[in-house]
Amino acid sequence: MKIPTITGIIDRRILINYRVDSQVLSQYLPAPFRPKLVKGHGIAGICLIRLKNIRPKGMPGTIGISSENGAHRIAVEWTENDMIKEGVYIPRRDTSSTLNALAGGCVFPGVHHKAKFAVGEKEGEYKVSFRSDDDTHLSINARETDQLNDNSIFDSLDQVSQFFENGSVGYSPDKPGDAFDGLELSTNQWKVSPLSVSRVKSGFFEDEQVFPRGSVVFDNALLMTNIEHEWRSLEEIKKATNTSEK
Repeated sequence: MKIPTITGIIDRRILINYRVDSQVLSQYLPAPFRPKLVKGHGIAGICLIRLKNIRPKGMPGTIGISSENGAHRIAVEWTENDMIKEGVYIPRRDTSSTLNALAGGCVFPGVHHKAKFAVGEKEGEYKVSFRSDDDTHLSINARETDQLNDNSIFDSLDQVSQFFENGSVGYSPDKPGDAFDGLELSTNQWKVSPLSVSRVKSGFFEDEQVFPRGSVVFDNALLMTNIEHEWRSLEEIKKATNTSEK
């Protein structure tokens, strides 16, 4: 489903990133998507994003809406017209906005779950949590730093920054459930900084029925602030009927 180009401000974006057993991700992902690997591991996580002045491009900022949102993301590749594409598969979205929840799949891509967010930000420290209408939950305590996590699978901040910048295309299951809605993020600049994480809990990635114990390990967290951006709708991808197409 095509939506209008959406514009606004990314006021704050926290990327919480995990490395995940590639076989576990391969079994979880629907066709045509397959894990994009770093040193043999898949990469997945949650994007915690506060949006401001969100509205259709060309409309005044005064009519825009603001919201806190969480998107669970998996870095993926797929083959399209004999070319390998890359981006993220987004199995679920959560939002503080009743409008986003009601309009998800109609105005905004993908199904959005209504969630209650609690946010504390002070002098470079961030405490963000949410709990959704179906009890999916997440919480993180982090502070700004100048060093990437020593245990990260990535060799440098530049490498991890490039990895996620290349994943600007995202696909989410549509409301009818027979296709994936596509969206491309375009920013006026791309700048990330590392966060030092003292605590992170994810009900989604700690569900051992989906991700067996030991298959998911926290890798790093990144911060972006005050970014002008646009979201552009892409052609949907129909769900594959043959899993061998992955």
